[in-house]
Amino acid sequence: MPFSTRNGLRIHYEVHGDGPPLVLVHANPFDRRLWTYQISRFSPFYRTIAVDLRGYGLSDKPDGRFTLRDMADDVLGVCADEGIDKAIFAGVSVGSGIAMLLATEEPEKVDAAILVGGSSSGPRDVESIVKGFEGKDLGDYLMQLMRGYVAPGFVDTAIGGWLLRLFVENAHTLNATCIANIFRARGSYDMTDRLASLKVPVLVINGEYDESLAAGTKTASLIPGAEHFVLKNTGHACCIEDPTGFDSAMIAFLRRNNLVPEGALKHN
Repeated sequence: MPFSTRNGLRIHYEVHGDGPPLVLVHANPFDRRLWTYQISRFSPFYRTIAVDLRGYGLSDKPDGRFTLRDMADDVLGVCADEGIDKAIFAGVSVGSGIAMLLATEEPEKVDAAILVGGSSSGPRDVESIVKGFEGKDLGDYLMQLMRGYVAPGFVDTAIGGWLLRLFVENAHTLNATCIANIFRARGSYDMTDRLASLKVPVLVINGEYDESLAAGTKTASLIPGAEHFVLKNTGHACCIEDPTGFDSAMIAFLRRNNLVPEGALKHN
């Protein structure tokens, strides 16, 4: 069970498979398991690394304030421990913010960035989100947030309800202050004015019902050569809502940028 401590915290991650490195960074309020389907699909051909962001899973859950740069350094610490100098980075929501930050500030470390949600400035109503943590059962509030991150009706399906419950069953081990500070860290970091200078290959993915659809569309329009894909009948967490459609879009993008290992994924 590996942990990186290079940034002063214990950051948990999992490594699956072998091949070109693919680093997966989850959304708030999920954990590394948000990428369960993609780990299964890509690990036969990629060295697939799924990180628990600070505040989630088995990683440390600090009370103090921190920045998006701190969170990006957590991810880079994992990469350094694994001897990875350059990787494909895929992130959802705050994870997409981390991937975007790395692509803009340290492009030499990024083969490509896959931005799910893809807002360049993060949520606009951070304090209203944070206020919801006050005086509420944490598990109930996280489930309320996640319901807003999927398409209407998904949580009422057998698989949808089961998937979302995975992320709240251990809510008693989480720290509401730390989670609130993740929202604050993302909301205080605007990268819009840097997008025009971004040079690495970028794919922005949004769900049809994604609350970040307008922001993701804007991001894709401002990055030279960026691709934009909208996945029907899904929301912000589209990678678990329609993994087959999501993976197909991701594979097509990687193939167009010569980032699929020879002989891999030949049937897609």
